[in-house]
Amino acid sequence: MKNLSQMMQQAQEMQAKMAEMQEQLSSTEVTGSAGGGMIQITMSGKNEARHLKIDPALIDPGEAEVLQDLIVAAINDARAKAETAAAEKMSDLTGGLQLPPGFKLPF
Repeated sequence: MKNLSQMMQQAQEMQAKMAEMQEQLSSTEVTGSAGGGMIQITMSGKNEARHLKIDPALIDPGEAEVLQDLIVAAINDARAKAETAAAEKMSDLTGGLQLPPGFKLPF
């Protein structure tokens, strides 16, 4: 039974570390950009958009489609950076132990 209590204690410690990691991801910010930095979006480590910056030179009614494409590209860049930050924090938490492909913990 001693092994079971140790396992339960380890599970509780892991749960506390996961909660701490999720809190860190909420406060982590990454910035994605497109168009040579003319469009920038800042997102949290949990993929929540926080800030959008558009260079005023891009605001031309005739170029709305280009602007829309650049915003999408900046969002995708920021999302990729947020996922990388989350993966790094998960690696720190699991001590480098790799999760199976496609397996993601809820956050």
